[in-house]
Amino acid sequence: MTLQRADFRRRQFLQTGTSAWVASSLAQIVSGSTAAAQTAGPITSRSPDHAVSFGRAKRIIYLFLSGGPSQFETFDPKPEAPVEIRGSFKPISTNVPGIHLSELLPRTASIADRLAIVRSFATDDPNHESGGYWVNTGRKYLGPDMRALAASDWPTLGSIVKMLRPTESRAFSVVMLPEPIVANPNVFLPGQNAGFLGRRWDPEILRCDPSAADFNIDSLTLPDQITERRLGSRKALLREFAASQSIHTNAIDEFEQLRQEALSLLISGTASGAFAIEQESATLRDRYGRGKWGQSVLLARRLIEADVRMVFVNWPREPGDLSAPNPLWDTHANNDARMKSVLCPQFDQGFTALIEDLETRGLLDETLVVAVGEMGRTPKFNASGGRDHWGNVFSFVLAGAGIRTGQVYGASDRDGAYPAQDRVTPPELTATILHLLGIHHEATFPDRTGRPMRVVEGEPITALI
Repeated sequence: MTLQRADFRRRQFLQTGTSAWVASSLAQIVSGSTAAAQTAGPITSRSPDHAVSFGRAKRIIYLFLSGGPSQFETFDPKPEAPVEIRGSFKPISTNVPGIHLSELLPRTASIADRLAIVRSFATDDPNHESGGYWVNTGRKYLGPDMRALAASDWPTLGSIVKMLRPTESRAFSVVMLPEPIVANPNVFLPGQNAGFLGRRWDPEILRCDPSAADFNIDSLTLPDQITERRLGSRKALLREFAASQSIHTNAIDEFEQLRQEALSLLISGTASGAFAIEQESATLRDRYGRGKWGQSVLLARRLIEADVRMVFVNWPREPGDLSAPNPLWDTHANNDARMKSVLCPQFDQGFTALIEDLETRGLLDETLVVAVGEMGRTPKFNASGGRDHWGNVFSFVLAGAGIRTGQVYGASDRDGAYPAQDRVTPPELTATILHLLGIHHEATFPDRTGRPMRVVEGEPITALI
């Protein structure tokens, strides 16, 4: 195709009805950039916090176990419950007297002294979409459609961190990998972007497979699937359209500048070197596990060393997961077999490798590690040998900066069905994370209209910090 023909087709495209699609995209960009400019105000708080743990975490690795892990086969075994509840696996001792985990997590049991285990987490929400939204934002879902983004969506935790605790490389402060959380077949779920803050504060979502033999920076699928060349083409197209419609381009410039900063950081400098995962020793890569999740956790460690403030590591779908009866940790069928052969071994290996690696490098005291899912599983098995959705009680784990470790906080009842002591909800988890990052739970930021919005409705869990 000659340049003249390409220019003609571009002009023809702009003159057709499909230009409405460009207008819609442009409106989204302008709206996002405008909102960002209005929300970059200072942090305010009604009361100071002088706790020793406040601001201890310089960075965070957030392991999201998509699908909802069973509490029974992980962090809250129930040996006294009937067999139809406790399942076929036994509890094992840890290196902390009196704390027991499932036998499927032997490596994790050996580092219990570096962990704080919470067994009374509850959302009372059995839905992946709205449950995940609440866990990842600290706010209940109030939108019209759990499988569609809305302008009123509350920003994900990462967007709050990106806005209030950016790194020097602000465009690349928060990263999500190796893929976003989706519903079948490929629906991007709310709770993972900046919501009403606008796209400027979105985490940088990198679709990648660090376990691939040919993995390198060129193999990344960049944010919004935009390569540097495509970004330039989009910029030119938007400018041409804006000029033809007499639309101001300041908002376009601001959005593109931030995206360009992110892209430039990917192809040069310290962040670029973080993707050279082949530089790690074969022994260490083996220690994390050579699968997609284990290598993604290793990549997260490399990214926080490269001045990324927060890395989300979502549990990746396996080949065939989109059509499988029990994808991810969503064990509606064959719970025991899948937990034993696929899920727990990967988690046990990669999670403990991360904690030990951070400790060896002197990073654990400054890095907060969170491992959590959007729900737990039912106390009783179904007819397919699976456990179904259960948001009434489940577990999560914290480690690293500022955390009081070697303890279990809260308890579920004998059947692992409901909190029996010290119920914890997502706002308290969010407030605890923000506290450790140096963001007071009463801090506010202005919304689009200038009203102060409190970052979280809960308070930190003082027993953990």
